[in-house]
Amino acid sequence: MARYAVNDRAVERARALIAARQYVLDSQWGDVQPGTEAENAYLASHSYEEYGDWFLGLTEGPADDTKARYAFVYGDFRRLHRSGLIACHYRAAEWRHKEVELAAHDLLQLLDGTSA
Repeated sequence: MARYAVNDRAVERARALIAARQYVLDSQWGDVQPGTEAENAYLASHSYEEYGDWFLGLTEGPADDTKARYAFVYGDFRRLHRSGLIACHYRAAEWRHKEVELAAHDLLQLLDGTSA
């Protein structure tokens, strides 16, 4: 099973998006989660560092300049999605990636406290 570390840059990016109110509270994650086409389009005009800012997990092993390095996407490359944080939290909990699970949980609590 893959191992993941928390992507601190992504956590900070998510916090900044929440503070700037750049989020969507009600979306169907399956409909808005970026797919391969959206990822490739983003990478056509952004660096891997910027790309990685949208993923809460760093896969241990792959190089930083590969899509395989990044996991647990939480937004659509424009805004943070509450449903994306929930998906990250659920998936990390399901596969026992505790650090990523807790990072997603903390961001979800921050978002809910900010948007209330």
